[in-house]
Amino acid sequence: MEYETLKFEVRDDGVGILTFNRPDQLNAMNFQMSEELHSVYDHLMTNLDCRVLILKAEGRVFCAGLDLKESTILQSKKKPEELKEKFFFLNVPEKDIIKAKIYAQWRASQIIVKMRRISQPIIALVQGAASGVGFAFSLASDFRIASKEARFNNAFIKVGFSGADLACSYYLPRLIGMSKAAEILYTGRFIEADEAEKIGLVLKVVEKEKLLESGLELASDLLAKSPLGLRMTKEAINLSMDSPSLETIIQLENRTQMLCSTSSDLNEGIAAFFEKRKPKYPLK
Repeated sequence: MEYETLKFEVRDDGVGILTFNRPDQLNAMNFQMSEELHSVYDHLMTNLDCRVLILKAEGRVFCAGLDLKESTILQSKKKPEELKEKFFFLNVPEKDIIKAKIYAQWRASQIIVKMRRISQPIIALVQGAASGVGFAFSLASDFRIASKEARFNNAFIKVGFSGADLACSYYLPRLIGMSKAAEILYTGRFIEADEAEKIGLVLKVVEKEKLLESGLELASDLLAKSPLGLRMTKEAINLSMDSPSLETIIQLENRTQMLCSTSSDLNEGIAAFFEKRKPKYPLK
Protein backbone atom coordinates (compact mmCIF):
# COMPACT_ATOMS: atom_id res chain seq x y z
CA MET A 1 0.00 0.00 0.00
CA GLU A 2 1.58 3.28 -1.15
CA TYR A 3 0.89 6.58 0.63
CA GLU A 4 2.12 10.16 0.38
CA THR A 5 2.30 10.96 4.09
CA LEU A 6 2.62 7.51 5.68
CA LYS A 7 4.57 4.30 5.39
CA PHE A 8 2.81 1.05 6.22
CA GLU A 9 3.95 -2.56 6.15
CA VAL A 10 2.95 -5.84 7.75
CA ARG A 11 5.88 -8.09 8.61
CA ASP A 12 5.82 -11.84 8.20
CA ASP A 13 5.52 -12.27 11.98
CA GLY A 14 2.23 -10.32 12.07
CA VAL A 15 3.57 -6.99 13.31
CA GLY A 16 2.28 -3.99 11.37
CA ILE A 17 4.42 -0.84 11.33
CA LEU A 18 2.68 2.45 10.57
CA THR A 19 5.01 5.44 10.22
CA PHE A 20 4.18 9.12 9.98
CA ASN A 21 6.27 10.32 7.05
CA ARG A 22 6.20 14.12 6.91
CA PRO A 23 9.44 14.80 8.81
CA ASP A 24 10.05 18.17 7.14
CA GLN A 25 6.66 19.31 8.48
CA LEU A 26 7.29 17.70 11.88
CA ASN A 27 4.73 15.04 10.92
CA ALA A 28 1.88 17.52 11.36
CA MET A 29 -1.40 16.03 10.14
CA ASN A 30 -2.80 17.59 6.98
CA PHE A 31 -5.95 16.63 5.08
CA GLN A 32 -4.00 14.02 3.08
CA MET A 33 -2.59 12.31 6.17
CA SER A 34 -6.06 12.24 7.72
CA GLU A 35 -7.48 10.41 4.70
CA GLU A 36 -4.53 8.02 4.54
CA LEU A 37 -4.87 7.15 8.24
CA HIS A 38 -8.52 6.33 7.59
CA SER A 39 -7.42 4.06 4.75
CA VAL A 40 -4.94 2.17 6.93
CA TYR A 41 -7.33 1.71 9.85
CA ASP A 42 -10.17 0.64 7.54
CA HIS A 43 -7.79 -1.96 6.10
CA LEU A 44 -6.82 -3.19 9.57
CA MET A 45 -10.46 -3.72 10.53
CA THR A 46 -10.47 -6.86 8.40
CA ASN A 47 -6.77 -7.70 8.03
CA LEU A 48 -6.15 -10.50 10.52
CA ASP A 49 -2.63 -11.06 9.18
CA CYS A 50 -1.68 -8.01 11.24
CA ARG A 51 -1.96 -8.87 14.93
CA VAL A 52 -0.10 -5.98 16.59
CA LEU A 53 0.42 -2.44 15.27
CA ILE A 54 3.44 -0.25 15.99
CA LEU A 55 2.85 3.48 15.45
CA LYS A 56 6.00 5.55 14.96
CA ALA A 57 7.38 8.53 13.05
CA GLU A 58 10.22 9.57 10.79
CA GLY A 59 12.46 12.44 11.88
CA ARG A 60 12.94 14.07 15.27
CA VAL A 61 9.27 14.62 16.18
CA PHE A 62 6.43 12.14 16.63
CA CYS A 63 3.66 14.52 15.53
CA ALA A 64 3.54 18.29 16.04
CA GLY A 65 -0.27 18.38 15.78
CA LEU A 66 -2.53 19.61 13.01
CA ASP A 67 -0.95 21.29 10.01
CA LEU A 68 -2.12 24.79 10.94
CA LYS A 69 -1.09 26.28 7.61
CA GLU A 70 -3.46 23.92 5.84
CA SER A 71 -6.13 24.11 8.51
CA THR A 72 -6.43 27.87 8.05
CA ILE A 73 -7.61 27.16 4.50
CA LEU A 74 -10.97 26.32 6.07
CA GLN A 75 -11.15 29.97 7.20
CA SER A 76 -10.01 31.54 3.94
CA LYS A 77 -12.21 32.80 1.12
CA LYS A 78 -9.94 31.52 -1.65
CA LYS A 79 -8.92 27.90 -1.50
CA PRO A 80 -6.24 26.26 -3.67
CA GLU A 81 -7.80 24.47 -6.63
CA GLU A 82 -5.66 21.36 -6.17
CA LEU A 83 -7.03 20.93 -2.65
CA LYS A 84 -10.60 21.64 -3.71
CA GLU A 85 -10.31 18.85 -6.27
CA LYS A 86 -9.09 16.34 -3.66
CA PHE A 87 -11.24 17.28 -0.66
CA PHE A 88 -14.88 17.92 -1.47
CA PHE A 89 -15.67 19.72 1.79
CA LEU A 90 -13.48 22.64 0.69
CA ASN A 91 -15.98 23.39 -2.07
CA VAL A 92 -18.79 24.63 0.18
CA PRO A 93 -19.96 28.24 -0.29
CA GLU A 94 -18.35 30.82 1.99
CA LYS A 95 -21.62 31.39 3.85
CA ASP A 96 -21.72 27.67 4.75
CA ILE A 97 -18.13 27.39 5.93
CA ILE A 98 -19.36 25.88 9.21
CA LYS A 99 -20.33 22.77 7.24
CA ALA A 100 -16.75 22.29 6.05
CA LYS A 101 -15.44 22.80 9.58
CA ILE A 102 -17.89 20.31 11.06
CA TYR A 103 -16.97 17.68 8.49
CA ALA A 104 -13.22 18.18 8.91
CA GLN A 105 -13.54 17.97 12.71
CA TRP A 106 -15.72 14.87 12.54
CA ARG A 107 -13.40 13.18 10.04
CA ALA A 108 -10.35 13.75 12.25
CA SER A 109 -12.15 12.52 15.37
CA GLN A 110 -13.16 9.28 13.66
CA ILE A 111 -9.49 8.31 13.35
CA ILE A 112 -9.41 8.05 17.15
CA VAL A 113 -12.56 5.91 17.13
CA LYS A 114 -11.03 3.57 14.57
CA MET A 115 -7.81 3.23 16.58
CA ARG A 116 -9.86 1.73 19.39
CA ARG A 117 -12.18 -0.24 17.08
CA ILE A 118 -9.46 -2.21 15.31
CA SER A 119 -8.60 -5.46 17.06
CA GLN A 120 -4.82 -4.95 16.99
CA PRO A 121 -3.18 -3.54 20.15
CA ILE A 122 -1.32 -0.35 19.23
CA ILE A 123 2.17 0.43 20.53
CA ALA A 124 3.09 4.11 20.07
CA LEU A 125 6.81 4.88 19.91
CA VAL A 126 7.19 8.56 20.75
CA GLN A 127 10.30 10.61 20.07
CA GLY A 128 10.35 14.38 20.30
CA ALA A 129 7.05 16.22 20.60
CA ALA A 130 3.61 14.61 20.61
CA SER A 131 1.43 17.72 20.50
CA GLY A 132 -2.24 18.28 19.75
CA VAL A 133 -3.41 15.50 17.47
CA GLY A 134 -0.07 13.77 18.08
CA PHE A 135 -0.91 13.76 21.80
CA ALA A 136 -4.35 12.36 20.95
CA PHE A 137 -2.84 9.59 18.82
CA SER A 138 -0.54 8.58 21.66
CA LEU A 139 -3.41 8.54 24.19
CA ALA A 140 -5.59 6.39 21.92
CA SER A 141 -2.83 3.78 21.65
CA ASP A 142 -2.72 0.82 24.03
CA PHE A 143 0.91 1.40 25.03
CA ARG A 144 3.29 4.34 24.87
CA ILE A 145 7.05 3.90 24.88
CA ALA A 146 8.96 7.18 24.89
CA SER A 147 12.47 8.27 24.10
CA LYS A 148 14.26 10.50 26.59
CA GLU A 149 13.61 13.44 24.26
CA ALA A 150 9.85 12.81 24.11
CA ARG A 151 7.45 15.46 25.37
CA PHE A 152 3.67 15.58 25.34
CA ASN A 153 1.25 18.48 25.40
CA ASN A 154 -2.36 19.42 24.83
CA ALA A 155 -1.62 22.10 22.23
CA PHE A 156 -5.26 22.85 21.33
CA ILE A 157 -5.76 25.06 24.41
CA LYS A 158 -2.79 27.25 23.41
CA VAL A 159 -4.09 28.30 19.98
CA GLY A 160 -7.61 29.40 20.82
CA PHE A 161 -9.39 26.06 20.84
CA SER A 162 -10.82 24.04 23.71
CA GLY A 163 -8.39 21.70 25.42
CA ALA A 164 -11.03 19.00 25.07
CA ASP A 165 -10.47 17.63 21.58
CA LEU A 166 -9.98 14.31 19.79
CA ALA A 167 -10.80 12.32 22.95
CA CYS A 168 -7.97 13.83 25.03
CA SER A 169 -10.48 14.74 27.75
CA TYR A 170 -11.75 11.16 27.63
CA TYR A 171 -8.51 9.17 27.77
CA LEU A 172 -6.18 11.32 29.85
CA PRO A 173 -8.25 11.29 33.10
CA ARG A 174 -8.66 7.53 32.73
CA LEU A 175 -4.92 7.07 32.27
CA ILE A 176 -3.52 9.36 34.98
CA GLY A 177 -6.44 10.56 37.13
CA MET A 178 -8.72 13.57 37.04
CA SER A 179 -6.69 16.19 38.91
CA LYS A 180 -3.42 15.78 37.01
CA ALA A 181 -5.28 15.44 33.71
CA ALA A 182 -7.19 18.66 34.35
CA GLU A 183 -3.97 20.56 35.02
CA ILE A 184 -2.41 19.28 31.78
CA LEU A 185 -5.51 19.92 29.67
CA TYR A 186 -6.10 23.41 31.10
CA THR A 187 -2.52 24.66 30.85
CA GLY A 188 -1.24 22.95 27.71
CA ARG A 189 2.19 22.66 29.32
CA PHE A 190 4.68 20.08 28.12
CA ILE A 191 5.11 16.82 30.01
CA GLU A 192 8.70 15.67 29.68
CA ALA A 193 9.54 11.99 29.32
CA ASP A 194 10.58 11.42 32.94
CA GLU A 195 7.37 12.96 34.29
CA ALA A 196 5.31 11.01 31.74
CA GLU A 197 6.78 7.78 33.07
CA LYS A 198 6.30 8.83 36.69
CA ILE A 199 2.58 9.61 36.28
CA GLY A 200 1.92 6.45 34.26
CA LEU A 201 1.37 8.15 30.91
CA VAL A 202 4.09 6.03 29.27
CA LEU A 203 5.08 2.43 29.86
CA LYS A 204 8.80 3.21 29.91
CA VAL A 205 11.48 5.60 28.67
CA VAL A 206 14.36 4.35 26.54
CA GLU A 207 17.14 5.75 24.40
CA LYS A 208 15.88 6.96 21.04
CA GLU A 209 17.94 4.31 19.27
CA LYS A 210 16.17 1.63 21.33
CA LEU A 211 12.60 2.72 20.58
CA LEU A 212 11.86 0.31 17.75
CA GLU A 213 13.67 -2.53 19.49
CA SER A 214 11.60 -1.97 22.64
CA GLY A 215 8.40 -1.83 20.62
CA LEU A 216 9.23 -5.06 18.81
CA GLU A 217 10.05 -6.78 22.11
CA LEU A 218 6.63 -5.88 23.48
CA ALA A 219 4.99 -6.89 20.20
CA SER A 220 6.78 -10.24 20.35
CA ASP A 221 5.35 -10.85 23.81
CA LEU A 222 1.84 -10.06 22.53
CA LEU A 223 2.30 -12.31 19.49
CA ALA A 224 2.93 -15.23 21.83
CA LYS A 225 -0.67 -14.94 23.01
CA SER A 226 -3.78 -16.39 21.39
CA PRO A 227 -4.82 -14.18 18.43
CA LEU A 228 -8.49 -14.47 19.35
CA GLY A 229 -7.79 -14.01 23.04
CA LEU A 230 -5.85 -10.83 22.37
CA ARG A 231 -8.63 -9.39 20.20
CA MET A 232 -11.27 -10.23 22.79
CA THR A 233 -9.17 -8.62 25.54
CA LYS A 234 -8.90 -5.31 23.68
CA GLU A 235 -12.65 -5.35 23.09
CA ALA A 236 -13.32 -5.99 26.78
CA ILE A 237 -10.96 -3.21 27.90
CA ASN A 238 -12.66 -0.76 25.55
CA LEU A 239 -16.13 -1.61 26.84
CA SER A 240 -15.11 -1.74 30.50
CA MET A 241 -14.02 1.91 30.41
CA ASP A 242 -17.68 2.93 30.22
CA SER A 243 -19.36 -0.02 31.85
CA PRO A 244 -22.29 0.86 34.11
CA SER A 245 -21.68 -2.04 36.50
CA LEU A 246 -19.51 -4.94 37.60
CA GLU A 247 -22.20 -7.37 36.50
CA THR A 248 -22.15 -5.99 32.94
CA ILE A 249 -18.41 -6.59 32.58
CA ILE A 250 -18.65 -10.03 34.19
CA GLN A 251 -21.22 -11.02 31.56
CA LEU A 252 -18.98 -9.63 28.81
CA GLU A 253 -15.96 -11.52 30.14
CA ASN A 254 -18.00 -14.72 30.39
CA ARG A 255 -19.00 -14.36 26.75
CA THR A 256 -15.39 -13.67 25.79
CA GLN A 257 -14.13 -16.80 27.54
CA MET A 258 -16.80 -18.99 25.97
CA LEU A 259 -15.91 -17.69 22.50
CA CYS A 260 -12.21 -18.37 23.14
CA SER A 261 -13.02 -21.86 24.39
CA THR A 262 -14.33 -22.78 20.93
CA SER A 263 -11.08 -21.80 19.19
CA SER A 264 -8.18 -24.10 18.36
CA ASP A 265 -5.99 -21.48 20.06
CA LEU A 266 -7.13 -22.89 23.42
CA ASN A 267 -6.03 -26.45 22.60
CA GLU A 268 -2.62 -25.19 21.47
CA GLY A 269 -2.22 -22.98 24.54
CA ILE A 270 -3.00 -25.81 26.96
CA ALA A 271 -0.81 -28.30 25.07
CA ALA A 272 2.12 -25.87 25.10
CA PHE A 273 1.66 -25.30 28.86
CA PHE A 274 1.88 -29.00 29.70
CA GLU A 275 4.70 -29.60 27.22
CA LYS A 276 6.63 -26.64 28.66
CA ARG A 277 7.13 -24.93 25.30
CA LYS A 278 6.06 -21.74 23.60
CA PRO A 279 2.65 -22.03 21.91
CA LYS A 280 2.56 -22.03 18.12
CA TYR A 281 -0.59 -20.13 17.34
CA PRO A 282 -1.64 -19.54 13.73
CA LEU A 283 -0.95 -15.99 12.56
CA LYS A 284 -4.67 -15.21 12.35
